[in-house]
Amino acid sequence: MAYDTSLFDHQSALLACAAGDRRALERLYAEESRYLLGVALRIVRQRALAEDVLHDAFVNIWTRAGSFDPERGSAKGWMYSVVRHQALDTVRASQRDNLSEVAVEDIASDEGDDDSSVSCSIDLRASLGKLDQCLTLLDEKKRTSIVYAYVDGCSHSEIAERLKAPLGSVKAWIKRGLAALRECMT
Repeated sequence: MAYDTSLFDHQSALLACAAGDRRALERLYAEESRYLLGVALRIVRQRALAEDVLHDAFVNIWTRAGSFDPERGSAKGWMYSVVRHQALDTVRASQRDNLSEVAVEDIASDEGDDDSSVSCSIDLRASLGKLDQCLTLLDEKKRTSIVYAYVDGCSHSEIAERLKAPLGSVKAWIKRGLAALRECMT
């Protein structure tokens, strides 16, 4: 069934989901799934994993539709944030699993003479500490823009919308903030 996208009311459909209307969820899926899949794919970088993220996100949209508050933002934006958070959680879980596997392999190898993994983890902790320190030195707009872009996975236009700022300003804040971080880290 085709829907006229120019007239689609995301808020009404989401509120209908909160009331238990499964057809409203189908309409939301038909309307936004291809775009939301793109958001997930941009973050997780694997098609099959992005499809899993999209599925889990729509389960969350269905079960948490009642928590949507139109006073706090648009329904479409709320849905995109559900997908973004699901994708980021998936990436974080994957990273934790990979770190656990590496730690188990290191313990199991029991080579003892090789201190390179210990020095590498110390170097990583030092670098992260330095990065955290450098981030605190940035002004709030640059720091917030960088965090939205690189931690939350937001596009420049999404950041501009969140900060209620012009797109050009957001791009400049990110560019200047990254330059300042590079300089601070060296």
